[in-house]
Amino acid sequence: MKKSAAIFFIFLFFLAGCAASTPQNQSAADANTSNAYIENKGSDTLVNLALVWAEKYQLAHPEVQISVSGGGSGTGITALINGTVDIANASRAIKPEEIEEANAQGIEPYELVVANDAIAVIVNPENPVDHLTLEQVSHIYQGHITNWKEVGGEDRPIVCLSRETNSGTHVYFLETVVRLGDPDSKALFSQETLLLPSSEGIIAEVRDNPNAIGYDGLGYVTSEVKMLGLGEGAQIILPSAETVKDMSYPIARQLYIYSNGAPQGAIKDYIDWILSPDGQAYVLELGFIPVQSNE
Repeated sequence: MKKSAAIFFIFLFFLAGCAASTPQNQSAADANTSNAYIENKGSDTLVNLALVWAEKYQLAHPEVQISVSGGGSGTGITALINGTVDIANASRAIKPEEIEEANAQGIEPYELVVANDAIAVIVNPENPVDHLTLEQVSHIYQGHITNWKEVGGEDRPIVCLSRETNSGTHVYFLETVVRLGDPDSKALFSQETLLLPSSEGIIAEVRDNPNAIGYDGLGYVTSEVKMLGLGEGAQIILPSAETVKDMSYPIARQLYIYSNGAPQGAIKDYIDWILSPDGQAYVLELGFIPVQSNE
């Protein structure tokens, strides 16, 4: 009996040692176990959609826990580079210097397009201006046009609103609108531009300020503000799912998620669901444009 008991306790000790041998820093999502944890951070444009994705996926997969937070595309990409998240959300493409920095840390950013978006230029509903050219918007944000009367409006000063510099939307708007897509341009936002920390903040300020002009992802635009058409004459285009799909609206973009290398295990299952018709249905529901047909 004593010998049998000794063998039994040795067996228990061996099992405990095997359990303790699992590295403490191993990602639960990569461990391919029944209980996975996925850390997701980044773009404020994507954060509401990411929260819905996480909520709906966890209802069907209660064994998976998904944490979602915003902070801006730059914040998410930095967290990916530092190895502190499984998925980084971004409303802009990762920059070459960020890829180089990631590689130096042993991180291989893997890019997936998960939705499409349009950047709407918005004003207060009381503003009589209903369209501008892209060049006029660029000149307004550079501070070359400072009064609404210069673009057919009332004699009022223009108050420019922008997202903060860590925002992917800020970077995209700077490169595509302020610099008009010219990679050699050094144009910058006017020093008078007010930087706001969130998409909701831009909507609220435009709603309350008849002099304001702002920009926001289509999914955040509400009936409390007015979207401006872009162009002139018969070529004035409003942002919509249709004008993004047919590429007639000039400031549309892709929305991304990045992982460290090709997704594996629970991360891959989750991203596959995001890109499926079920996941893409929520893209449309929240005002963005799916990357594939849901018919």
